[in-house]
Amino acid sequence: MAVSHLDSAQRSALLRRGLTLEYLTLGWNVVGVIVLAIAAIRAGSVALAGFGLDSLVEIGASTVVVWQLTNSGGTRERTAMHLIGGGFIAIAIYVAAQAAFILAAGGRPAASPAGMAWTAITCAVMLALAFGKMGTGAALDHPVLKAEGRVTLVDAYLACAVLLGLVLNAALGLWWADPLAGLVIVFYGLKEGWQALHE
Repeated sequence: MAVSHLDSAQRSALLRRGLTLEYLTLGWNVVGVIVLAIAAIRAGSVALAGFGLDSLVEIGASTVVVWQLTNSGGTRERTAMHLIGGGFIAIAIYVAAQAAFILAAGGRPAASPAGMAWTAITCAVMLALAFGKMGTGAALDHPVLKAEGRVTLVDAYLACAVLLGLVLNAALGLWWADPLAGLVIVFYGLKEGWQALHE
């Protein structure tokens, strides 16, 4: 449905849907930051710590999208995109430094059943939220909501990558899979950060 053909009732309904998706994302990630922080500290996991930081960026991204959806404007769109992009690049730099340190020092993270359970569920939840946001953003022709949908999709992919690293570490003793999973966050963080800053 092209945005030019939307009447005010349809547009309002889509905006409400977009806001609902963002509030669900916010709630999930607030809980996730706590779960991931505890799991990362207990296991000494760079991947879980990086994914927890990614959840913080997702909280920030959802917050600026809510802010932007409630009062649309060009300046707000640019500011929102810059905040999202800057957050991703900051996380990428931090996780890269942590992963390099762990790989160099040979630190061996412990298995994390809680981390594996959370990342598996998060992958499914974020996929559903991402497609909902991208579809709603496309219907509204709303660049910030579409971009944040891609951020949420990346969050789902990262959950899967972190889960793989955790499983390889726990099942096969491949300790280096954990920090390598963290480096996946670096790649996607830089890619999405650069795109958000230049969109």
